Amino acid sequence: MSEDKHHHFFHHKKDGEDKQASTGGEYGYSETVATEVVTTGENEFEKYKKEEKHHKHKEHLGEMGALAAGAFALYEKHEAKKDPENAHRHKITEEIAATAAVGAGGYAFHEHHEKKKDHKDAKEASGEKKHHLFG
Repeated sequence: MSEDKHHHFFHHKKDGEDKQASTGGEYGYSETVATEVVTTGENEFEKYKKEEKHHKHKEHLGEMGALAAGAFALYEKHEAKKDPENAHRHKITEEIAATAAVGAGGYAFHEHHEKKKDHKDAKEASGEKKHHLFG
């Protein structure tokens, strides 16, 4: 029964295969081929351009978040004046929305600088920007 089942994994050879291939050739040495992958500047340029677009998209999302949170803060300020019974609750919500607006604005500012950095790196990768030592 064990003779019927042969579990051949990657490192096992079948019975009828060439024994010489497993020993490494006629003299016992095997040939090794090394391949080297060379990255071109074009691939780097495309990578930086893709990252630049990604940061631009995130920057716009941050701007929209700041706009929405600022609008909500103004709405809550209006509600605090209009509804004196719940004015304290509206003022607290207004402050939270204002804080969120500032945070989203900071995030948009951060992404803007990341986008600028990737734009500069893309120029350098494409060979468009020259490195000047003095001036």
